[in-house]
Amino acid sequence: MNNLTRPDEEGSSSGLSVSEASDWHALWRVKGVGARTYLSLLETFNTPQGVFSSTLDNLKKAGLSAAVAGQIKNFDHDEVAKDLKWLERSDCHLMCWKDDDYPLLLREIPDPPPILFIRGDRSLLGSLQIAIVGTRSPSPMGLKTSKAFAKSFVRFGLTVTSGLALGIDQAAHHGALDGNGATIAVAATGLDRVYPARHKSLAEEIIKTGAIVSEFPIGTQPKPGYFPRRNRIISGLSLGVLVVEAAIKSGTLVTAKHAMEQGREVFAIPGSIHSPLSKGCHHLIRQGAKLIETADDVLEDLGNLSLVAINDGQTNERVESPEPSVGAEYAVLLEKIAYDPTSVDNLISETEFTAEEISSMLLVLELQGLVSSAPGGLFYRCSID
Repeated sequence: MNNLTRPDEEGSSSGLSVSEASDWHALWRVKGVGARTYLSLLETFNTPQGVFSSTLDNLKKAGLSAAVAGQIKNFDHDEVAKDLKWLERSDCHLMCWKDDDYPLLLREIPDPPPILFIRGDRSLLGSLQIAIVGTRSPSPMGLKTSKAFAKSFVRFGLTVTSGLALGIDQAAHHGALDGNGATIAVAATGLDRVYPARHKSLAEEIIKTGAIVSEFPIGTQPKPGYFPRRNRIISGLSLGVLVVEAAIKSGTLVTAKHAMEQGREVFAIPGSIHSPLSKGCHHLIRQGAKLIETADDVLEDLGNLSLVAINDGQTNERVESPEPSVGAEYAVLLEKIAYDPTSVDNLISETEFTAEEISSMLLVLELQGLVSSAPGGLFYRCSID
């Protein structure tokens, strides 16, 4: 179903008519209008249509230079035709800053993208995510590690987010898919193309159960400056960023820097002091990143985070009630967890689950705020009052 509607039709998931969507696209294509300028204009004029209908003098009063104001007044709206044509596909979506399902974590970064192009499941953008990033030229062990960590994360209900690049990113996406989990790829091009081209089949696999996301308009080709912009979205969507292997000078460290500035957790896997692919990770650890040896190290840390409100696809307000929904098996286990601390052994005796299954399910319930851990390996149910 198309995200866009005619002006006389009811709104869809984005709630925009074709004319309104055209204005959102057009303002994003104006030369000199970046994310912060775009959002500042929305604060002043409320909508992109309000920006385009404003006078040149009012645009200047809003803080724009004469050159940028002139670009807005003289913009050729035919330039957005390719964006609107792309959106006619059933799996293509436009997410705007004003949409209720715009990811809350991404909304809180200093320069969130005002619009996002999405192929696949747009609801995944509001899911609990962990980013895995690293070098494009990893060691065989780095590839194996990235894939294994991703597979572990999706088993615990997390979405794995990365950049669709060669190397560590590629392995992370494959690991999530192999684990029958969800993965999001953030691109540095328009979504009418795949970069690198050799990842076209991987991209199609991701779209089937996950999503590919970009802030770049249709037709945008890869440029060096676009990858750092892409990286801030990877970290902005995620609770934390895991760096598997990275050289001391690499785009991976840019992603980690964005994560630190955004208040995200940064995790790094150490390696040999003689390997150049370990130097970036060791640098991050010295800067305060957490040294990680197993996936459980990351999961334990995320489980102890005081999570901000996660978009449930309906509202951006913090969800207090009703109690978050869980699968049938999780509901069975949750029913056996009292408000007084109980042990895993006790849960094993009262259910048909194994110790490994219960440990996995407890972490997911803890991430959702339904249970908490207590000293001695005990767990108790959280009140939702």
